[in-house]
Amino acid sequence: MKILHTADWHLGKRLDRFSRMEEQIMVMEEIIGIADEVQADLILVAGDLFDNFNPGVEAVELFYKTLKRLSLNGKRPVIAISGNHDSPNMINAPDPLARECGIILIGHPKAEITPFGTEYFKILNSKEGFIELKIENIDFPVRILHTPYANEIRLKEYFGENKEEEINKVLSGTWKNLADQFCDEQGVNLLTAHLYMNKRGNEILEEPEGEKPIKIGNADLIFSDIIPDQIQYTALGHLHSFQNIGTKDKPVVYSSSPLCYSFSEAGQTKYVSILDAEPGKRVSYEKKALQSGRVLVRKTFASVESAVQWLNENPNTFIELTLESETFLTADERRLIYQSHDGIVHLIPKVRSKESTEQQSQEINLNQNIEVLFKDYFKSKNGGQEANEELMNLFNEILNT
Repeated sequence: MKILHTADWHLGKRLDRFSRMEEQIMVMEEIIGIADEVQADLILVAGDLFDNFNPGVEAVELFYKTLKRLSLNGKRPVIAISGNHDSPNMINAPDPLARECGIILIGHPKAEITPFGTEYFKILNSKEGFIELKIENIDFPVRILHTPYANEIRLKEYFGENKEEEINKVLSGTWKNLADQFCDEQGVNLLTAHLYMNKRGNEILEEPEGEKPIKIGNADLIFSDIIPDQIQYTALGHLHSFQNIGTKDKPVVYSSSPLCYSFSEAGQTKYVSILDAEPGKRVSYEKKALQSGRVLVRKTFASVESAVQWLNENPNTFIELTLESETFLTADERRLIYQSHDGIVHLIPKVRSKESTEQQSQEINLNQNIEVLFKDYFKSKNGGQEANEELMNLFNEILNT
């Protein structure tokens, strides 16, 4: 069977003042196209479906339309779990309607899904944190251990007060019990989770800017070696770059977000993961690159002219632009830069420090004229750079307001 794994859609997310909705519509269309092209039998969406607990109408509409199309109107099962940006109750709310379209929404850890069936698949078994599916035209069952993100309150509810000590132990025991009970070599065995996970002893994986840290309380991250041996592939969400923190034989994969959502992700290619799976054999997977969306770029220029030239030549980008110069940008220069491009998210003027040959300490005479005080202060904070006339005019305007 073929399975498509995606995660971290963050529908409704903005980049500073810029909406990403148009790009998200395009990339959702692209993911649907890939699922249809490879004839995926099952879709896994591993959390952070929305960017916040109260997504806007456009984001909610895009989410449900996308899931319905991914499900081929009920012919193909879609399993979506909540992440740390999602409201689990909101994810669970439309469950009865979603089931009619073959969509299984899982908001809470240890959730038990009431068995149901469609014309094309049915749930054979269901326990807390586990479902087993039988899909039409596939000769074997698919077993899925599912663990949505757990916040502080949910951890106490599900894992007890000693969560910092217990979370790896409890997850290990829970997963192992389910795998030992249900996951033999007569079916495909998967785990999907929204967790901050890494291989024991590896360097700490960087979380993207804008992500809420997912280390819970004082707990260390979840270690990949607690995944049961029966699990053939683990579909993770949370980290926004594609990476396998497992092994070639037992992949543990972050599929990446579908778009670059912060400048810490500048230059990254985004993917979905497509896996081929059958009982008792090693899963093979490939990362399928996504093409939609603006590229995020961090660039530094030494002159306004070179910056404007690059901006004119690269219109389909969002840019964090640093401009190094001997003096501060004038209003006319700023206007020229912003008129050259509609995707400047941050403009960072960086005045080169003038190295002082003498270390001087001086007393500050607070009885001086306020303009003189401001000029001295500005000079001391900017490597000897004098405040220009435009800046002084602005300062005086503020004083007089």
